[in-house]
Amino acid sequence: MHHGYTNVVGLGDSSTWRLPCLNRYVYMFLAPLSLPIVTPLVAVERLRKVELRTALRTLALISLGLYSHYWLLLNVSGFKSPRSALVCMFLTRSLLAHPYLHVNIFQHIGLPMFSRDTKPRRIHMMSLGVLNLPRLPVLDWAFGHSLISCHVEHHLFPKLSDNMCLKVKPVVSRFFHEKQLPYNEDSYLSRLRLFLSHYEELMVQAPPITELVGLQ
Repeated sequence: MHHGYTNVVGLGDSSTWRLPCLNRYVYMFLAPLSLPIVTPLVAVERLRKVELRTALRTLALISLGLYSHYWLLLNVSGFKSPRSALVCMFLTRSLLAHPYLHVNIFQHIGLPMFSRDTKPRRIHMMSLGVLNLPRLPVLDWAFGHSLISCHVEHHLFPKLSDNMCLKVKPVVSRFFHEKQLPYNEDSYLSRLRLFLSHYEELMVQAPPITELVGLQ
């Protein structure tokens, strides 16, 4: 839904990332620390909407992953107590929580939003509603090119690998410029400043709907 209906309100928008009850500094700098705890809980909650076999398989894999991490810390890394192992699990899973949350909002929120009835063609949704960040070695290694510097390409071709997204990036960029379509790019710090200065508008208020006359 997110790739097929990017920034279409109620279908592929990023509204699940909004928490209007939190102020800008709590959301941007403190809330990400809760992601290691919140993410498995959200995953389990969403399992109610899938068939039983898929839910059981997913729950088993989540449990296996968490327990494997815990077991390795106790039996291989030399942690002496369960408490210290759990604290280490939390800290290591929090290391990149801030950029993970930031990247997910930076690349869609604040860009044109569309309604179900007046959404433009898919190519226009992707060119207007997706943004690439510059290549950053740590984020590229942790999240992959598809989520950082090739997000436009990832939305156009969701099944392409990270490596292939990087290879087609110049072709996509050239095509967009030849067709006079927007190819959104911005820096991490620029987006961070934008969200801190316009937090109410971007993360609290309902987003304005963009209508492209003649392109529907």
